[in-house]
Amino acid sequence: MRDSSPTARCPAHAPADHPAIPSAKTGVLLANLGTPDNHDYWSMRRYLNEFLSDRRVIDYAPWKWQPLLQLVILSKRPFTSGAAYKSIWNVEKDESPLMTITRDQTAAIADSLHATFGDQVMVDFCMRYGNPSTISKVREMVQAGCTRILFFPLYPQYAGATSATANDQFFRALMAETWQPAARTVPAYFEHPEYIEALAQSVETAYAAATDKPEMLVVSYHGMPQRYLMQGDPYHCQCQKTTRLLRERLGWDESSITTTFQSVFGPEEWLKPYTVKEVARLAREDGKKNIAVIAPAFSADCIETLEEINEEIRESFEEAGGEAFTYIPCLNDNPAHISALCSVIRENLKGWIVRPEHRCQVVSI
Repeated sequence: MRDSSPTARCPAHAPADHPAIPSAKTGVLLANLGTPDNHDYWSMRRYLNEFLSDRRVIDYAPWKWQPLLQLVILSKRPFTSGAAYKSIWNVEKDESPLMTITRDQTAAIADSLHATFGDQVMVDFCMRYGNPSTISKVREMVQAGCTRILFFPLYPQYAGATSATANDQFFRALMAETWQPAARTVPAYFEHPEYIEALAQSVETAYAAATDKPEMLVVSYHGMPQRYLMQGDPYHCQCQKTTRLLRERLGWDESSITTTFQSVFGPEEWLKPYTVKEVARLAREDGKKNIAVIAPAFSADCIETLEEINEEIRESFEEAGGEAFTYIPCLNDNPAHISALCSVIRENLKGWIVRPEHRCQVVSI
């Protein structure tokens, strides 16, 4: 998403052959996990190879992990993952829902920020894995005249495998620039009041629309190995706090809401309870026949929500005797969510950018 600022020009007092320089501005670069370009075998293989080769995601020694990945996992998984993506693919736009939603979020945020700051700001998005790449978007922003870039990983809760690896890639992109822009990264916003409010409103809307009020709200977060928590990753604690703040805002007691973790991968123990098992236990042992599931760790609906939660986890609940399953969509481009994200951005732009009407006026003497 390019800006509409004046074209580049030669600096004042510079020789005629000096390269043209665009007017200075501040870039806001949103970042999400990523998406394959298509759901065919080779598109999926390229995407999964990049994703699963990231040492922030899988930290096993390469000599042990790469042969298994290249010879076994990437021979089979592109077929199953491709089928999952195909089931949720945006056929009209020929892209994954994550791409569609992230683009819509970016457009809404750009409109809001431009209304406040005008052409001082340029807003765009990138993906950690796949396209548009972080490196390509940083390059575009520098070429457009961004002397400062605010990098915003769209993960409410910090984790090494999400926020940190997105930041890593941003820093790598900066390393390739001759004239590096000043840079800031946005920290996790898991307890931001507007984010919590947007979550609460989405729950209230879903409950109001339900024929019968769900007996339990399952707050499902993406999982990670238990070992990462022991190594100091704050993700688990930030997830628990998000759930607590959501419960307090809703005014519910602890028996009405529970925290779980999904998307387990590999043989080692991950954060528990596992969502897919817990929803079955709720139906089979606790007699909960009507539940709702929300996924606050995802800023946009994606394969883990549209396919895993709304298909696999729903099936686990129903097979255990559950009757009514409500999936509460991610906040996506909901106006309350866009407002919350813009508030986080404005807070992190302080000292860098001011409203046009607050600029100092130059007076001739």
